[in-house]
Amino acid sequence: MPPLAPPDPATLDDLTGAERAALATLREADEWGSGYSAQQSTRPQTVGYGLVDSPAALCAWIVEKFWSWTGSGGDLHRVITRDELLDNLMLYWLPGTGASSARLYWESLRQVNEWISGSAGAPVTVPTGCSVFPKELQRPSRRWAERRFPNIRYWNEPGKGGHFAAFEQPALFVDEVRSFFRLVR
Repeated sequence: MPPLAPPDPATLDDLTGAERAALATLREADEWGSGYSAQQSTRPQTVGYGLVDSPAALCAWIVEKFWSWTGSGGDLHRVITRDELLDNLMLYWLPGTGASSARLYWESLRQVNEWISGSAGAPVTVPTGCSVFPKELQRPSRRWAERRFPNIRYWNEPGKGGHFAAFEQPALFVDEVRSFFRLVR
């Protein structure tokens, strides 16, 4: 997971290409990809009824996120098989947790949005490892992240993967975790 850190206002007159791309992705997501987030953070129970009542609604709601947030290049099954998607969906369907998973946004989104686009907030001083996957929505630069995480010990920007990196690129994800923890043993 990338560090949740906002752009540094002091750098806005001197952005790198990657920082400009990161800001463009955030703007695009805000305009075209945040409807689910607005719904879940303001009226989670409304969508929750559909998520626990209709397997088709649950499938559409979740699979669209996989399609959008993975490094699939538009062909989701290149990175996640149908069986893996069904396994994931069943983790919501069988215990009926679609509604409660939607409420997580209602409970936490304002704080997460502040970390992503507001002030840097209180520093997190523990040793930190950051893997910023290319199809993740939030992709702060290291200089932005260092304002909030001053003890970054590991920083990498792998060439593939997205929001569900542990699922779509499990070996790469494990290598990232191990690379950080080798440094802090």
